[in-house]
Amino acid sequence: MSTHQPPFRLPAADPERTARLREALLAASFTADGLLDLLGAPAYAALARSETVPALRATRGESPLETLVRLFLLQRPTSYERAAAALPVEDCLADGWLVRDGAEVRASVDVRPYGGPEGQDWWIVSDLGCAVGGAGGIGGPGGARGGVDRSQLVLGVGGASTTLAGLTVPTPVDRVLDLGTGSGIQALHAGRHAGRVTATDRNPRALGIARLTLALSGAPEPDLREGSLFEPVEGETYDLIVSNPPFVISPRSPEGSELVYRDGGMAADDLCRTLVQRSAAHLTDGGWCQLLANWQHIEGEDWRERLASWVPSGCDAWIVQREVQDITQYAELWLRDAGEHLAGPDVYAARYEAWLEEFEARKTKAIGFGWITLRKSGAERPSVTMEEWPHPVEQPLGDEVAAHFDRQDFLRTHDDAALLASRFRLADEVVQEQVGLPGAEDPEHVVLRQHRGMRRATKVDTVGAGFAGVCDGTLSAGRILDAIAQLLGEDPVVLRDRTPESIRLLVEQGFLRPVENGGDGGV
Repeated sequence: MSTHQPPFRLPAADPERTARLREALLAASFTADGLLDLLGAPAYAALARSETVPALRATRGESPLETLVRLFLLQRPTSYERAAAALPVEDCLADGWLVRDGAEVRASVDVRPYGGPEGQDWWIVSDLGCAVGGAGGIGGPGGARGGVDRSQLVLGVGGASTTLAGLTVPTPVDRVLDLGTGSGIQALHAGRHAGRVTATDRNPRALGIARLTLALSGAPEPDLREGSLFEPVEGETYDLIVSNPPFVISPRSPEGSELVYRDGGMAADDLCRTLVQRSAAHLTDGGWCQLLANWQHIEGEDWRERLASWVPSGCDAWIVQREVQDITQYAELWLRDAGEHLAGPDVYAARYEAWLEEFEARKTKAIGFGWITLRKSGAERPSVTMEEWPHPVEQPLGDEVAAHFDRQDFLRTHDDAALLASRFRLADEVVQEQVGLPGAEDPEHVVLRQHRGMRRATKVDTVGAGFAGVCDGTLSAGRILDAIAQLLGEDPVVLRDRTPESIRLLVEQGFLRPVENGGDGGV
């Protein structure tokens, strides 16, 4: 007789039984490194694309690790005996991690190994079939997966999740808010450097899954609250707010969106705008707000000006546009994500038409995707930096994000005279490239290039290259320019007058780093 349990029941998180489960996962090497060793790089990468065939071929044996991969990642049933050889199976049945069908057991949720930033072994819980790469047509239009209505589905770790985790400033703080926690990945990261973590979500199922993620990973349970945007934390302030919100810009239906994991239920990019504008009221002085967002490119408007208008008073901002898609590419991406391409050609065409009609009505010509970081500086002249950066970067970038705002503070408080009195050091990761024809006496131009972080490159003239090369923190900028003027036979006053703008750019972009207690007694 089958002892089948409802597949939509979330597991419990009994502390003792969860600890035994975690020990069994570690003993079997059901970790990020263990998976890579078992599957090999090609199958491991395919699994991240939701392609399971290579992993199935690599798990034909009966080792505990192969059993766990087939149960929790490939979602294949296995015999009770085989599961018992890898897991405290009765604990897992009691808490609901596994459900039993006669002689077989199967997983009720996806449990995915995840390597923490300092080598920690974590596990991210999500709904079956929703771990990576978007929902990918979950259950088809109007359908469900694993008995869960798709309006309540909770996804696991994808590219957006890891991007935000890598961007987050790692400074130790007292209180962190993870707004729209989903599977709890940001709360898990925040727990490393926060005294207290509050995690919110409008989907109560997400709160349950976030609790499982943190419990299984051995992290303290956060303060979990149900509600939209800042409703659950009205009147409270935080040192850091992180959010990977449901930012997809899709047509509004009369009944509201079914896909709460991606659609926030507000028109156009209003959800991201509202989150940004309201964040300042919930930040402590010096506090950070970091989020991912989509935004519209409106005909006749500059996207930079649109987003600059979102930035609340008293906050510095750094907004980086990483990608732009035209409206047809964007619609196709998210229609496929929702499984609309499986509904038949006529239905798909009608829904595609609805997306394009709404974009046309709003004069939307493209959609941008990127990062938004705010810092509540209270400055009278806030620094708002907008840039397009589609080039590869090196994660994690959290320290670089903090350094960007430190450099803005420096530049804001140093006029040209103070700048020339300061000392600088060339960043360690910067190299110089000379470009020109072979055999030419002088290069056509010189490029400074970073090999870490944002990996920027900038052209400099002879003075700029010479200046950067001499910056080792011992001489003030003014004295270096005087020496260069003497070497080139230029008027030092003229050189001092025309160079500060170039120095500011090199500082702003991180090529030059101010040395504390700069100034050497004269300029």
